[in-house]
Amino acid sequence: MDRMIVVGVDDSAPGDAALTWAMQRATKVDCPVTLVHTVYDTWMAEGYGYYDSIVDAEKKLLLDAQAKATALNPHIPTHTELRHGNAPRVLAEFSDEASLIVVGTDKKGRFEGELFGSVSLQVAALARCPVAIIPELNDPVGLTRSGVVVGVDGSADSVAAVAIAAAEADRTGQELTAIYAPPTPSSTNLRFIPTQAVEERMEEERIVLAESVAGLTTRYPDLVVHQRIEKDAYPARVLVAAAHEAQLLVVGSHGRGALARLMLGSVSHEVLLHIPCPTIITTVRHPKK
Repeated sequence: MDRMIVVGVDDSAPGDAALTWAMQRATKVDCPVTLVHTVYDTWMAEGYGYYDSIVDAEKKLLLDAQAKATALNPHIPTHTELRHGNAPRVLAEFSDEASLIVVGTDKKGRFEGELFGSVSLQVAALARCPVAIIPELNDPVGLTRSGVVVGVDGSADSVAAVAIAAAEADRTGQELTAIYAPPTPSSTNLRFIPTQAVEERMEEERIVLAESVAGLTTRYPDLVVHQRIEKDAYPARVLVAAAHEAQLLVVGSHGRGALARLMLGSVSHEVLLHIPCPTIITTVRHPKK
């Protein structure tokens, strides 16, 4: 068995979609699943009269989730954890032992991308293993969706993203599309740059894309790999549009851009604000300090 999949459990529709998606993946890779629910204890303590009632309700929620998981596949071992504290930090604590953390989106508000809930965003920023964020979809099983899309830019996180995306595409029998939207000068600055210099730079960027997927068809002989380079396009918008009907989108948590030093890179952040399909945010593991 592979290392465990950790699922953040709540009573929302995206949370239910995350549980279903996680069990499907656990079935394919034959690994145990740990269901984690967190009790925010800011407004409660053991001395309060309502403490036991709240904890009992949270335990029931977790047991109900375990019953759903067992119904989806009784052969996959499941374990429950009820923790107190901040949900993103609690889930991140599992990331050293997990192969994947799965959470639902927690969007709030009436407009797409507005007031994106903090839990899934923070988990993706804090975890030291890949994180899958699952939106509520009309087709939770993914029968009407096809293809795996991965964003590349030549960074270490991009290399990790391609590796996971290729493995997922091969495992599920999907085609893989690698997309690179390199930074380009503004139209104003482009007037002062010789055409030959622009062409040479674009050839260098095409090499970055080609090197990002080099060797995949040797490792996965049946895998079909498409390469797309997008000029004059914002990376996150290209990825969201390309993955609109995909089964899976994979991006690195940080790229090689100027904002890579932030907790979550600008591209992955923007993708999560407009998440089009199940999305895995990868990260490069570093030793604990």
